[in-house]
Amino acid sequence: MVSEEENSVPALVETIVTQLVDYPDQLELTTSEKESSLLIELHVAADDVGKVIGRHGRVIKAIRSLARAASAGQGHGHVDVEIVN
Repeated sequence: MVSEEENSVPALVETIVTQLVDYPDQLELTTSEKESSLLIELHVAADDVGKVIGRHGRVIKAIRSLARAASAGQGHGHVDVEIVN
């Protein structure tokens, strides 16, 4: 069973991305955990990819920074957020 604390990082990322995209119903978020690292994969509509990446990658970098900060103290050594289409 996944505790609420362990689930908070993917929920945070999902909340942020949902507000950015035009098609939130097409947003899919998958997570995988290996050892002490967490990988969050975002599947968004093709029209929304640019909005999530942002100009020069600034938006996705900010999302990654927030995810890493939120995971501090939760036992995740490394958290990465990737866009998969």
